[in-house]
Amino acid sequence: MLRLGLNIDHVATIRNARGGAHPDPVRAAAVAQSAGADGITIHLREDRRHIRDGDLEAIRSATRLPINLEMAATDEMAAIAERFRPHAACLVPEKREERTTEGGLDVAGLHNTIAPIVRRLKDAGCRVSLFIEPDPVQIAVAEVLGAPVVELHTGRYAELWLEGDEAGVARELERLKDAAREAARRGIEPHAGHGLTFDNVKPVAAIAELAELNIGHFLIGEAIFTGLETAVKRMRALMDEARAEKVA
Repeated sequence: MLRLGLNIDHVATIRNARGGAHPDPVRAAAVAQSAGADGITIHLREDRRHIRDGDLEAIRSATRLPINLEMAATDEMAAIAERFRPHAACLVPEKREERTTEGGLDVAGLHNTIAPIVRRLKDAGCRVSLFIEPDPVQIAVAEVLGAPVVELHTGRYAELWLEGDEAGVARELERLKDAAREAARRGIEPHAGHGLTFDNVKPVAAIAELAELNIGHFLIGEAIFTGLETAVKRMRALMDEARAEKVA
């Protein structure tokens, strides 16, 4: 079964807008579990714009689901991950001025910076993931780095979908398929995420090699209208339908 990881960062974004305790991302983690999510993703950013340090243990205490900690490849974040010891640690690019992650991590160009962080995380017992573009060079370097997982950036696919560029969507989908196959060929488990919605998720979910999708902003936004449990259940159903249709 294709796993669904729910990113609950933006529950914390709304909380932080008022500086209080509501809405609580801890409650979101508990709801995600009951709604059928398979994991919780949280991104502890350098500027703490959403998830805060104090959220880490509180979220872990609220759910039995594995936690995927997204983090920049810095000594500060590596030290936090070594103490927290999440199930998985996903290295992502991070810039203070960006509203959200704008692309994949250039593991080829940043090899010397990333390699010691990967070693530290692995020594701490974390399942290391690298958030990268669907590019064979990046996947090859991920193998050299010893990362057991890569998460393929689906942002470009999502942008082209919104633009109604059918040819572009088809090309990007092929890139994702090729990258997922290449990762699997190299013994790396491929995941995917960024910008996925009810409308565009099924073609990605149908990629047989993918083991997990991580989805956040859309589901938290949809929860305003339908509730988080309903939103997660619908996404789970769409993913399952895509896999069933692929098999059929």
